[in-house]
Amino acid sequence: MANSSQNIVEDGTSQEKTLSIYNLVMDGGLGGQIIIALLVVLLVVALYIYFERFFTIKAASKTDSNFMNKIRDYVSHGKLDAAKVLCAQVNSPASRLIEKGISRIGKPLADIHTAIENAGRLEIYKLEKNVSVLATIAGAAPMIGFLGTVIGMIVAIHEIANAGGQIDIKMLSDGLYTAMTTTVAGLIVGIISYIQYNHLVVRTNKVVYEMEAKSVEFLDLLNEPI
Repeated sequence: MANSSQNIVEDGTSQEKTLSIYNLVMDGGLGGQIIIALLVVLLVVALYIYFERFFTIKAASKTDSNFMNKIRDYVSHGKLDAAKVLCAQVNSPASRLIEKGISRIGKPLADIHTAIENAGRLEIYKLEKNVSVLATIAGAAPMIGFLGTVIGMIVAIHEIANAGGQIDIKMLSDGLYTAMTTTVAGLIVGIISYIQYNHLVVRTNKVVYEMEAKSVEFLDLLNEPI
């Protein structure tokens, strides 16, 4: 009898150890599976956008500390073609703004400033491409998870209503699994996307600040007496 009880305990322990996330999702019913699948797709999209933008912004943030000194030297000596070649070689958002300004040298300073500002807006748009999608996923994923919670509660209440007074926890398991797994999944996807979005925003702002600083330095260069 003792051996039999020990086997039951061991079997129960073994069953708990084999319980996995996959089993929880599969036990949640079709509604929960659809929502989890949608959240997985959103997570994949969020990760793709994050890493694609991360490496793009990282490449854009690389700067040559001697870049503006070389530009100053070329412009002051009238070597505008050499300055344009240098900008093309550096090929960063800031260098493209400087190249745009160099191409306008000879025109009024206000026109040069306007040309640099317009080019700057375009560069910022390129840096922020698809980043707003991360913000959307960060907000939508938890709501989708809570939708699964509501669906799970509806399923559980429906089972209770049809139980005829005989309520069994196993009967409610599908609804409860749906409610809990979708909530957790939605929050996980939302938190990851939110962190990714804010990280990209910080890195983008750093590049934008670098662009503005170099643009101001270039305009100051044009204002210097020859």
